Amino acid sequence: MKIYGRRSAWADRRGEVSDAVHAALVDAWSLPQDKRFHRFLLLDDEDLVAPRSAAYLFVEVVCFTGRSPQAVRELVAAFFDSVAPALGLDADDLELVILESPPTHWGIRGVAGDELALDYRVDV
Repeated sequence: MKIYGRRSAWADRRGEVSDAVHAALVDAWSLPQDKRFHRFLLLDDEDLVAPRSAAYLFVEVVCFTGRSPQAVRELVAAFFDSVAPALGLDADDLELVILESPPTHWGIRGVAGDELALDYRVDV
């Protein structure tokens, strides 16, 4: 997860954002509770130019390929049905992109991603 927003709006709410985002992933994709990898890329107000409110939040989900179009839609819906309301955001102030790459393009724990033993599924 890469979470972009204005520092002035989100610096004090990182835990709340992380909890809401992770709950959506656990609910939509059955991600384990202990698999939380969130990177906050909070910017000064003048470094985030967007025709939205000061609370605008942009989330990139970077993940292995393998999830069905339906699973991707379910995650998108979870962000607008649960994350946005939990954070007090209008739909216009939340954007999400899901970027997938093959496991072979990842290096994790000393191996390529396709050699990694996971305790959860990515092909939902």
